[in-house]
Amino acid sequence: METSSRLRLPFLLLLLPMLLFFLFSSWNPFSGGGGESAGRRSQFPPKSLTSKKFSHSAQTSATPRHPLDPLTVGEIHRVRSILSSYEPFLGKFPAIQSMTIDEPDKLRVLGWQSGDPLPPRKAFVIGLLDNQSHLVTIDIESGRVETHEISSGSGYPMLTMEDVAAAVDAAVSYPGLEVSAAARGLSVANLSCISPSPGWFGPEEEGKRLLKVLCYSKQGTPNFYMRPLEGLVMTVDVDRREVIKFSDTGRGIPIPGGANTDYRFHPGNDPPEMNPINPISMEQPRGPSFTVTDGHLVEWANWEFHLKADQRAGFIVSRVVVRDSETGERRSVMYKGFPSELFVPYMDVDEAWYFKSYMDAGEFGMGATAMPLVPLNDCPRNAHYMDGVFVSADGRPFIQPNMICLFERYAGDSAWRHTELTVSAGGEKLREARAKVTLVARMASSVGNYDYTIDWEFQTDGLIKITVALSGMLMVKATVHDNMNQIENQEETGPMVSENVIGVVHDHFITFHLDMDVDGPNNTFVKVNLVKEENLEGKTPRKSYLKPVRHVAKTEEDARVKLSLYNPSEFHVVNPSRRSRLGNPSGYKVVPEANAASLLDHSDPPQLRSAFTNNQIWVTPYNRSEQWAGGLLTYQSHGDDTLDVWSHRNREIEDRDVVLWYTLGFHHVPCQEDFPIMPTVAASFQLKPVNFFDRNPILRARPVFEKDLPVCRPSESASAM
Repeated sequence: METSSRLRLPFLLLLLPMLLFFLFSSWNPFSGGGGESAGRRSQFPPKSLTSKKFSHSAQTSATPRHPLDPLTVGEIHRVRSILSSYEPFLGKFPAIQSMTIDEPDKLRVLGWQSGDPLPPRKAFVIGLLDNQSHLVTIDIESGRVETHEISSGSGYPMLTMEDVAAAVDAAVSYPGLEVSAAARGLSVANLSCISPSPGWFGPEEEGKRLLKVLCYSKQGTPNFYMRPLEGLVMTVDVDRREVIKFSDTGRGIPIPGGANTDYRFHPGNDPPEMNPINPISMEQPRGPSFTVTDGHLVEWANWEFHLKADQRAGFIVSRVVVRDSETGERRSVMYKGFPSELFVPYMDVDEAWYFKSYMDAGEFGMGATAMPLVPLNDCPRNAHYMDGVFVSADGRPFIQPNMICLFERYAGDSAWRHTELTVSAGGEKLREARAKVTLVARMASSVGNYDYTIDWEFQTDGLIKITVALSGMLMVKATVHDNMNQIENQEETGPMVSENVIGVVHDHFITFHLDMDVDGPNNTFVKVNLVKEENLEGKTPRKSYLKPVRHVAKTEEDARVKLSLYNPSEFHVVNPSRRSRLGNPSGYKVVPEANAASLLDHSDPPQLRSAFTNNQIWVTPYNRSEQWAGGLLTYQSHGDDTLDVWSHRNREIEDRDVVLWYTLGFHHVPCQEDFPIMPTVAASFQLKPVNFFDRNPILRARPVFEKDLPVCRPSESASAM
C-alpha cells in the first residue's frame, strides 16, 4: 500500500499528551476516506483565529492591562513578525514550541499599581530548529531580540503536531504493522494509534527525538484504550521520519473485547439501578458575588488575585491578596502559584511498558490539553468561563475556549458553628452557625487517557484549598487470562479489571510551585515538630503529652520534608518582620491531606528525571529561572535541571524571598470499578493562615436568613411524577 493511500486511512491519531485537536480544527493530515480522525496536540489551533467560523472578537481585540497578563493575539502576531525577519531565522523559521509573556522582574510587578504605565512587554519564545532548542527573548514594542541562547543541556521542547503526524505516518506505513494487525485478524484501517513520549533510558537515545507508537483496535467501541494490541510498540525517529525499532511480543495475547466499554450517554440506554436524582442547582438571585476585571483580575469577598491560562501549567494564580476583616488592609499571601510538573510512572518493565513514565506538563502541556469545560457537569450554572490564547507551531495564535471556570460553591457546609446545651444568663438559647460559601477556579486537562481537574478554592476565613481530581480511562494491558483464578504467583503487574484486561499499577505526582509572599517577599520556613514529652514529675496520672518545638530552616537542606504520620509536624511560612499583637509572626501553613510518595529507586531513569518527587516539601530561594520542577526542557531530559538539582546547592533561605514546592501523590491499584471509565478520585492540600489574623476573620459574618433566598418550588409536571 502506498503512503498516499495510507494517509486516507481512518486513523485516530492521538498523541498521548494532547487532546482531541482535530475535533476542533479543519486541518487534518489523515483526512479522506470517510474515516474518523482526531489528534491530541493543541499546538495546532482548536479554534484558529484565521477562521471566520471560530473568530473570537473579545480575544482578538484584547489589550494588556496588568504586567502579568498573557500575550494578546496582536502581540503574538507581532512576535511572529519579528522572528520572521530575524536574521538567524531568515532561511528557515523554527517550530514554535512555546511563546509566553516574559514576566517583568518581581519587584517591579510588586511596585506596580493600577493606572501606572505597564512595564515593557516582552515575549519568551522556545523554538526548535535543526534539532537545537532556541531560547529567545523579544521586546515587543521595539521589535528587538534581547537575548538568543541555544540550549546546551539535555532535553527538548514539546513536539509539534507536524512532527507527530509525520512520525505516526511513518509508523503506520511500516510493513511490520500490517503483518502484526493481520496476525490478530485486523487490517490497519481497524486501528487507532497513539504516540506517547519515550522518557529517557541511556546514551543510545542521544541526539535524536523519539516517539513510541502503540496501536489499539477501535472495532465496536469508541473506547479503544480498552482494546490494546499487546506487546506491539514502534520507536520512531521524529526527525528522520522512520521506524528505528519494531517490537511485537504479544501476538499470542488476545485483543480484549469491546462489550460494555462505551462510556457515551445515549437517551435509550438503561439507567443504573438506583433511584433517580432530581436536577439540582445553586441559584443566585442577585447574581454572582465575584467580578472579573480586564479579563484576569478576580475580586471576591475578601480576596483578589490575577488569573490567566498557561499553555504549560494550565492556569496560573498570581498576586494573591486577602483583605484583613478587622482593619481593611490588603495583605499579600502569595506572588504566584501553579502546577509545575506531573510525573506518572507505570509499574511494568516489559518492552512495551517500561518507558511509560510521563511528565505531563513539560512534555505535553496542561493548557495545551485543556478542552472546553462542559457546562452544568464540569461547572455549575453560575460559572464564569475564561479562554486561553496560545500559540501553534507556526507561531500563530489560537484560542482554547472556556478552559477555565470560576464559580461560587455552597454545599450546605458551615464556615463555623456552635450551640450551647445550657441556657445563657439572659434566658437565650445559644445556637449560631454561618454558611460556608467559597470561590473555585477550575480547569480540566485530558492528557491522553487520563483527565485531571485542578481546583483552587478560596474561603472567606483566609484558607486556600488546592485539589487535584483524576478520572478518564485506565491504560490497560491485555492478557491471555480471563479470570483471576488462572493467574499464579501474582505474575501480572496489576489486578484484572475485565476479561483479558489488566489494570497496570501506576502513580500520579503533581508538584506545585508556590511563591509565598506572606505580608511581603521575605519569609522564613519553620517546621513545628510535635514531640512526645514524658510526664516525669508525675503530679497527675497522665504519662505523656505532645509539645510543639519550632525549628527554623536556615538552608534548603533543612527544608526538605518527607511526610510521616509518626513524626508529625506543621509547616509554616512566616514573615518574621510582621508580628501580631501577641508577638506571633504572621504566617501561612501547608496542611497536607492524603498523599503518597514515589517508591522507585533514585537511580531509576524515570526517577532521576522526576527527582522533584523525592520529597513532598522543598523550599528554595526565589529565582525566576527556577519555575519548572522537571526542568525547562523536559522531553527526553536526563534530570540535570530539576528541583532536586537546584535544592542541592543548599542556598540560604532564612528571611529571604522563598518558593515552597509541594508534591501531591496518588498510588493507583486499579479495580473493576475503574472499568471502562474511572469514577473521579481526588486529593487536596491547604494553605491556611496561622497567626496571620488577630482573631477569626469571619467572626462577624452575617448568617443567612430565609428572606434572603428565592422561593423555589417543583414544577407541576415534576410534582406529578
